[in-house]
Amino acid sequence: MGRYVFKLPDIGEGIAEAEIVAWHVKVGDRVEEDGRLADMMTDKATVEMESPVAGVVVEVAGEAGDVVAIGAPLVVIEVEGEVEQAPSENHAKAVEPEPAKAAAPSPAPEPAPPPPPPAPKPAQAEPVEARTQPKPPAHIHSHAKVQASPAVRARAIELGIDLSDVRPAEDGRVRHADLDAFLSYSGSGGYRAPGLKGEDQQVRVIGLRRRIAENMAASKRHIPHFSYVEECDVTALEAMRAQLNEHRGSKPKLTMLPLLITAICKALPEFPMINARYDDEAGVVTRFAAVHLGLAAQTPAGLMVPVIRNAEGRNIWQLASEIVRLAEAARGGTAKSEELSGSTMTITSLGPLGGVAHTPVINRPEVAIIGPNRIIERPMFVPDGMGGERIEKRKLMNISISCDHRVVDGWDAASFVQAVKKLIETPVLLLAN
Repeated sequence: MGRYVFKLPDIGEGIAEAEIVAWHVKVGDRVEEDGRLADMMTDKATVEMESPVAGVVVEVAGEAGDVVAIGAPLVVIEVEGEVEQAPSENHAKAVEPEPAKAAAPSPAPEPAPPPPPPAPKPAQAEPVEARTQPKPPAHIHSHAKVQASPAVRARAIELGIDLSDVRPAEDGRVRHADLDAFLSYSGSGGYRAPGLKGEDQQVRVIGLRRRIAENMAASKRHIPHFSYVEECDVTALEAMRAQLNEHRGSKPKLTMLPLLITAICKALPEFPMINARYDDEAGVVTRFAAVHLGLAAQTPAGLMVPVIRNAEGRNIWQLASEIVRLAEAARGGTAKSEELSGSTMTITSLGPLGGVAHTPVINRPEVAIIGPNRIIERPMFVPDGMGGERIEKRKLMNISISCDHRVVDGWDAASFVQAVKKLIETPVLLLAN
């Protein structure tokens, strides 16, 4: 018997360490070659580590939430026969690592360390709390209509997850990544009988959720926020949107977002201080000519901000298509690192949960974030065309904006929102050059 030490490979340029997001094995598990070991998160992406050899896991580096340096041991695997320990650079590709070779004739095999202790240490305990949960009742298996592979079904049973509760990211088929997202979002995979309250839980803040917490804390700590809210009459805009959707053909269905983005992009040239980023360490504000608009999107794993590049150069149909593509990529975990960075301003929308008003947190180092709220119908006084007024039912929506007061003055923020309001209350201007 020999031992293979799998060291965390170089998984990105300039990456010095990675966080353990989830373990797929524990001490004592047998893993096959190319079997899943762990998910590791860097500043840019989450990478799945796969085993280059088959054997039994005898040591793991830590628990979910711990940080491991590049080149440090991640997993020790006991294999049959002796092995030649491959250098760490051979495993730079986490998804397709080179398999370890059997004892080679030239280099002497690495001497085996002392045998493992009979019981695993606390750090080697089961890293995913949900795997220690009891087996679910029989009725949890009544999800035969859910599309999933046998391996996914078996893992769902082990974790106590009802597949009918898992929303697949694509194709209507539940995959391992969907189970991971469900666990991350719910905080526990343990089965809970309907209508019964579970026990109090302590859930470690790790992975994407920890990044969100750190970014939000840094934003509020460094940026003096101020917010402004304006009411807009979107009756005419909604009527135009309905007409466009009636005649859209094969084009994607329009929501309010592409129209609002168009209004933002048309208003920004007069307010360059809004479409900017502030490097507070260097004391430099960069005002951008192009609008790279961040789109705050809620995913099963938490809040992500994919970026619509050059939004000012896209028409409403192109914006609608890009919004759908980026939102699906974010929810499915397939968004590329370059699609999640480089925004110059962010728009955040809670859709039907938009509320009356909100005070969004700025996506640092940007200096402004804008968000529409829920559309409501209310009676309003409107001109009757004869010098008087009449009461009419109108569709109203508040627009909220938060700005960095070090860079943006209140007058500028209010004037910018007023310019956006004029455009969406006169929607024909959105389609004019």
